[in-house]
Amino acid sequence: MILIDKILTELKSLPEYGTQIGLQGWNKDTDPFEACGKTAELKKSETEYTVPLFDIPYTNSIIKELGLYRTRLMNMKPVSCYSYHKDYSKRIHIPLITNEKCFFVINGKAVWTPADGNYYEIDTTQMHTFVNGSFQHRLHIVGNIGRQYTEEELTDDTK
Repeated sequence: MILIDKILTELKSLPEYGTQIGLQGWNKDTDPFEACGKTAELKKSETEYTVPLFDIPYTNSIIKELGLYRTRLMNMKPVSCYSYHKDYSKRIHIPLITNEKCFFVINGKAVWTPADGNYYEIDTTQMHTFVNGSFQHRLHIVGNIGRQYTEEELTDDTK
């Protein structure tokens, strides 16, 4: 069981970040905002973002235990959603602050991930989006797992 309150306490030490901040870089001096945004705009391969950037020992231990790379803290604003898209790798989501009006839509099916001390593997190589239909911010940690797929593989619906 992941100790959500312990993570939230550690995260108070992070600098101001708005909607996203990277928790891992490709070296200890990586700008924590470099890991945010589109994969195609990264300076390195996603799989190279494995070095912890902040002194958050418990959070870093969870990231290491789960084998995550390019891990970010994401703060989704109220009443918002992402574009419908595919990512180059699957993701682990650790919900920290959420509610039942915050959910994924994966291949047209709604999936809710509560902040209950569990982590959730989401196949973000499938068409998906995330909706925050509430009036509260949603806070979660997201990290990549497994192999990185190519653009060609993602467009091939037979994989």
